[in-house]
This record gives sequence, structure tokens and C-alpha cells, in this order.
Amino acid sequence: MTPPLLHTAHSIGHSMEPEQSFPSYYERSFDMPKEQMTNIGTLRQIVLLSCKSAFLRFTKLASVFLFSGLALNSNALAMPKGTSDAELVEKLKGFKNASITTPDGVRIHYVEGGQGEPLILLPGWPETWWEYHKIMPVLATHFHVIAVDIRGMGGSSKPEGGYDKKAMAKDVYALVSQRGFKKVNIAGHDIGAMVGFAFAANYPDAIQKLALLDAPHPNENTMKRPGLPAVGTFGAKIDEDHPIYPWWFAFHQVKGLPEKLLAGRESIYINFLLDYLTKDSTSISEFDRKVYVANYSISSGNAWYQTFPQDVLDLKQYQTVKVPVLGLGSLAYEYLKLTLPPIASNVKVVRIGNSGHFIVEEQPEMTAQHLIEFFGTP
Repeated sequence: MTPPLLHTAHSIGHSMEPEQSFPSYYERSFDMPKEQMTNIGTLRQIVLLSCKSAFLRFTKLASVFLFSGLALNSNALAMPKGTSDAELVEKLKGFKNASITTPDGVRIHYVEGGQGEPLILLPGWPETWWEYHKIMPVLATHFHVIAVDIRGMGGSSKPEGGYDKKAMAKDVYALVSQRGFKKVNIAGHDIGAMVGFAFAANYPDAIQKLALLDAPHPNENTMKRPGLPAVGTFGAKIDEDHPIYPWWFAFHQVKGLPEKLLAGRESIYINFLLDYLTKDSTSISEFDRKVYVANYSISSGNAWYQTFPQDVLDLKQYQTVKVPVLGLGSLAYEYLKLTLPPIASNVKVVRIGNSGHFIVEEQPEMTAQHLIEFFGTP
């Protein structure tokens, strides 16, 4: 008859069977009655089950500590050495990290350095303030440079909402106000260009000049982009025969799906588009790419695009921007020429040659020269 304890062991899934040879072994070794041998066998089972239970508890506890350790160190794993803001700013002599908190509780991180009139630099998708690192030192010899991580980017807050460009411009205005600047110059690339235009439209008394780098504010033409490319026009890289086909505009509209597809695979997606949108992919180094991947927020990156329809509606309510506007365009040169004159009265558009979309990194000297000339001229 199996002792009650063994019935319990079987009922909870243990497969331990009583060894039939155990009592007979002690019978041969010691001159004991069979009933006592049975009690010894039962005791042995109790000890074995106790040891097994203790081992299971130990392995579970070890697993908890192991995975807790991984979770606690996930940021360190995701942030390669040298890519934190504290480490990056050390590479730029005379610059420092700083931040403000907006009245809405949003932290806005920025890097500043140099002397002169304030020049605010707003980066674009999928980058951070580091996008401007090649030209910040030379700009700082002319201006007080402030390279900003816009809402949802890098060291700034990543709230659930507020990604329409009007709201993001309000963040920048909070920075301007808290720093005590009466007027600023603004240069923005990609999403940053859209935020820059929204700033000029909503806070005309706080801006002197505006430069838009290879992107206008979302407009009616944004809503008319074709869902499919023409036959033979879409390739792995943009060139004269393969014009830009921004399929990711639609991809980011699908709420929840990009998070599931891209989580842990951000580098695949980001590097594909960096390669696709550059003429010389080596202009964005492997290190720079690690910085952007480590600091990328999938949900915020989606939200910048998901608010385009609202941005288009907001644009219709804006007055014509009257401050001088410079458009620096490569892929978007013709698009800037088409879309800027109807919404700004003092516009100049310049082509940046031998470059893809990321003109600050692909043609830093040319970009810096145009910005210095534009913002440095009364």
C-alpha cells in the first residue's frame, strides 16, 4: 500500500515511485522487522520530496533574480557605450546638457553652446539633437546654439499625446520663454522643420528667421500621396530613376502594429530608411546609427506621423508667415518650391546638391554655410 504522502506527491504531478528494493536492502543489512523497514522507506520519500521541493523553490527564485537583473539592466543593454547624452556632449567642446519642464509637465532636453543670437536646431525622424553634431561647433562661433530633443525624442519626455506640431511648437516656446529669449532663429529638419513652421505661425513675435531643411509643414499635398509607387520607380535606394516613395507615412498610421513589429528590431527598420534616404549611406556612421537606435521611441515615432491629418487642418487656420523663410532642399527641393510660397510671404529655396534627405550629415559644410549666411544677415 502506497503511503498517503506518496498519493499526495502523485496528485500534484510528481513522478517519484517508491523504490521497492529500498526496504529489502535494509532488511539484508540490518536485522529489523519489515514494519520498521517500511517506516524507513516512508521517511526516505519524505526527505526526497522535501529536497525536490526546496530545489524547485531555489530554481524559481534564481530565475526571478536572473530576469529581474536583466530587466534592471535593459537600458544599459539598449544604450551602447558612448551613446548617452552625457557621453555625447563630451565630444563637443564648449557644449553642455540642459533641460526645462513645460507648464504641461513635459521635460525638454537640449544641448547648448556658443555665443551670439539664439539659434534653435530641431531634429527630425528618427534622430536626436546629435543629428547636428557635425555643424554645431562651427555654428557656435556665430550663434548661441541650442539643439533640442523635441517631444518624444532622445532625452525629452515621451507622453502619450501632444504630438501635433502645434503642441510640439508650444514645447519649444516654453523653452524660449523660460530662457528669457525675446526672439530666436529656428532651423528644423524633417519633423523638426514642421515644428519650426508651427512655431513661426503660432508665435510670430518670438521668431526672427526660419530655415526648413528638406521638409515643409504637412499640407493638402501630404494627404494626396499615392498609396502605391508607379511601375519600376521604387528601389532599395532613392536616385534619379527612383524618386522617394514614403510608404512609412502610412505604416505609422496603424496604431499598435509598428510597436509589435519593431520592438527589438528598431535597428533593422531605422538602418533601412537611413540607407534608403541617403545618397551616401556612410555619411551617417555606424556609431551615429547606434545613437539613434538606442534613443528611438517607437510609439513617439508613430505619433509624429499619426498627427499629420490634424497638422493639415491646423495649417488652414494659420495666417501667412511673414518672417524670412529659407528652404534648403535635396529630395524635397521642388516640393518646398511648390508648397512654401502659398503659406509664407518671404521665401527663398536653395538646392543642396549631391545629397539625400539627411542634408545636415551628408553635406554639413554646405548646410552650415547657408545657415550662417541666412541667420547672420540682418
